[in-house]
Amino acid sequence: MVRTVYIRTFGCQMNVHDSEKILGVLQKEGYSETEDPRKADLIIFNTCSIRQRAEHKFYSELGRVKSYKKRRSKIQIAIAGCIAQHEGENIFKKAPYVDFIFGPQNIHMLKDLTSGRTAPVAIKDNPEIVITDLPAKRADGVKAWVTIMYGCNNFCSYCIVPYTRGRERSRPSENIYSEVAELADKGYKEITLLGQNVNSYRSDIDFPGLLRRLDRVGGIERIRFVTSHPGDLSGELIKAMSGLSKVCEHIHLPMQSGSSNILRLMNRGYTYDDYIRKVSSLREKVPGISITSDIIAGFPGETEDDHLLTIEALKEIEFDGIFAFKFSPRPGTRAAEMRGHLPEEVKSERLSQILEVQEEITEIKNRSLEGTIQEILIEGGSETDMEKLTGRTRTNKIVNIPKIDVEKGSIISVEITKGRKHSLEGRPIKK
Repeated sequence: MVRTVYIRTFGCQMNVHDSEKILGVLQKEGYSETEDPRKADLIIFNTCSIRQRAEHKFYSELGRVKSYKKRRSKIQIAIAGCIAQHEGENIFKKAPYVDFIFGPQNIHMLKDLTSGRTAPVAIKDNPEIVITDLPAKRADGVKAWVTIMYGCNNFCSYCIVPYTRGRERSRPSENIYSEVAELADKGYKEITLLGQNVNSYRSDIDFPGLLRRLDRVGGIERIRFVTSHPGDLSGELIKAMSGLSKVCEHIHLPMQSGSSNILRLMNRGYTYDDYIRKVSSLREKVPGISITSDIIAGFPGETEDDHLLTIEALKEIEFDGIFAFKFSPRPGTRAAEMRGHLPEEVKSERLSQILEVQEEITEIKNRSLEGTIQEILIEGGSETDMEKLTGRTRTNKIVNIPKIDVEKGSIISVEITKGRKHSLEGRPIKK
């Protein structure tokens, strides 16, 4: 009898790829995936603790599956990810109906955990993670995530990640190369290299060296990477981005604040002037590059002047897009204990202003592309319009085009006919 697993993923790209690994491991054990938790033999929540909202959402959904266990006592419920790592056995106190818990470094233990052959909590440090290549059941046949390193050494004052994912460890370049070559053989066209701070990748080679090596893999057409830390963005990396044909002209470079004082309190390791110099160098050396960023609104101690510096930074830099959030205190971080926490209404107001300014900038930048010719990778049908296909430019902008007879994974040229706030409209150019 085939056993089924339902997995609910919260949070970042790393969690999405971890879920692919979880499914890959379980598939080898005879599990098939179901989208209905009521029919599952195993329910897994792969959790995120970076913001309070994600944590509340997880606990709310966990409460709902309690009734499934009452009806079918043999169902197993498991908690994975960063909350599992951070909370450990405390989860059993909140939800005694949970069967086992495992952290991001212990996915390889799933066979023993599901069979009960080991203790129900697997959150120990795993130094072997960088040389343990797990199977992955990937959700997409065109684009693939590839983990190049684990953990983080930066200890930003607001961030729980170094405590949940451990210290930085880089995979050997040969393991990464083999994985990418295998993906190319399977027909994948695009890879995204994953790490908390890919810029600090260092194994037998450094990150620019890794990009140069992967650029030579036949069949792969595009290489992306996330996330980059501004403090470690080197001239050598910018040179690699400029000179390697498969590395896309896009970088996600979290700024977090336009105030050097707030950046110091965040322990980001750079000033606003440092950041703007990196942006200028990127735009000089990589013409047409799109730059996206993260912004935190209402960090403890942020004055109105600090906030206005962030607004001015948005106007000066003109990001292609941002992810912006209200500051969310995380227990165990230094920022949670800082003085000067702001009222929720102040944080909400500042976030609204940030988003309003950026949306106008994004729309103007997108409209400026009208009439240009762009190369897009076809990702499939549009989720909002059955008569359209969706693709992405090398600069990571979504383009919707009329449905034509073209295979998913094809790279085609289109003329941009309309720039919108969150996407572009285009028409295919006949060759």
